[in-house]
Amino acid sequence: MTKIGFIGLGIMGKPMAKRLLQAGYELVCYDIDPRPVQELAAAGAEAGESPKDVAGQCEVVITMLPNSPHVEAVALGENGIWAGAKPGTIVVDMSSIDPTVARSVAARLGDGGIVMLDAPVSGGEPRAIDGTLSIMVGGPQDAFDKVKDILLVMGASVVLVGEIGSGNVAKLANQIMVGINIAAMSEAMVLAVKSGVDPERVFQAVRGGLAGSNVLNAKMPLVMAGNFKPGFRIELHIKDLQNALNAAHETGVPLPLTSQVMEIMQALRVHGKDKDDHGGVVQYFEMLAGVKVRKEQPRDE
Repeated sequence: MTKIGFIGLGIMGKPMAKRLLQAGYELVCYDIDPRPVQELAAAGAEAGESPKDVAGQCEVVITMLPNSPHVEAVALGENGIWAGAKPGTIVVDMSSIDPTVARSVAARLGDGGIVMLDAPVSGGEPRAIDGTLSIMVGGPQDAFDKVKDILLVMGASVVLVGEIGSGNVAKLANQIMVGINIAAMSEAMVLAVKSGVDPERVFQAVRGGLAGSNVLNAKMPLVMAGNFKPGFRIELHIKDLQNALNAAHETGVPLPLTSQVMEIMQALRVHGKDKDDHGGVVQYFEMLAGVKVRKEQPRDE
C-alpha cells in the first residue's frame, strides 16, 4: 500500500490523517506543533522531522495548511518538500489558497519532476472526522487517478475540476456561496425573532422548500443552541473570501455580495468573534437588531 506523508495536523488535517491511518495506510506526519504529531504517532504513524524528511520517505505527500505563504514555505523552503522528494512524487495540497499560488508552486515543483494537485475541501471538521468531505481537485488526470482512492478515504465526493489551480477556483466559488448563504439565513432568522416568531418553527417550515440547503441544516441548529464552537472559524472564511476577491479582481469579476459578507466578518473580527464558527455570522445581525436567534425552551405546565 502507498506510503503517505501528511504535513499540517490542524483542526482539519489531524482527523483527515487519522482517517488514512484507520484505512491501513502507512503514514509519516509532520507539523510545526509537536503535539498532534505525537498523537498520530501514538495511533501508529511515523513522526517526520521536516517536510524534506517526510517527502524523502513517501510516494504521495498531502499538505493541509492555513494559507498560501505556508504552502510556499512547506513546498519550496529550505527544508521543503522539493528538497526531499524524488521525481514522480505526487504532492496533493488540500489547503485553501490563491489559485495563482497553486499554479506557481506546481510549476516550481514540476522543475524537479514532482507532480502537484490542488485539492481543497469543503465540509468542516465534522465531515473531516467522518470522512465525508467534498474534495475539489485541479491537476493532471493521470496523477488524479493514482490518488483518487486515497482521497476517497477522506471524502464522499472527489471531483477533478480541471488543470492545476482549478480546485482552488472551485473552493473559492464554494466559499462565496456558503458565506452568502449563512448571511442570508442569519438576516432572515433575526427578522423572524424580532417579529415574535419561534426560529425553530421557521426553520422547520422553510427547510423543505427552495430555501432549504445543507448550510441551513448544518448551521441553524447550532445557531439556535448558541453554539459557535468551530467547525470552520470566521477568520479562515475571511482568508478564503480575501483570496476570492484577489482572484476576482485579477480576472475582472466584480463580487459585490462577497464584499458585503467580507465586511460583516471583518466587523465580527473587531468584536473578537473571529475564532467563532462561521455560523456565528448571525451575531452581527443580532447586534444590529437587539435580539438573539435561540430555540425557545419548553415551558413548564
